[in-house]
Amino acid sequence: MPHIIVKLRAGRDEATRRALTDRLTAAVTETLGVGPDSVSVLLQDVEGENWMSEVYGPDIEANADRLIKRPGYGPLADRDAL
Repeated sequence: MPHIIVKLRAGRDEATRRALTDRLTAAVTETLGVGPDSVSVLLQDVEGENWMSEVYGPDIEANADRLIKRPGYGPLADRDAL
């Protein structure tokens, strides 16, 4: 029962959000071999000026040892790639 949470900068239109949701669902069903009814997706908008304090610090930096892919910006961009 995969549940995907995507935090993204606010301002994307509904068509873009739907396209992202559809592609994420397809990737998960194909990769994990589950049906689309098993997948749920939450898109959480974050204002750009709040990104570092609401996302980067608590979600990215605080979990640096568990990241599968590091961002190419901020303090973690300077560290060795995973």
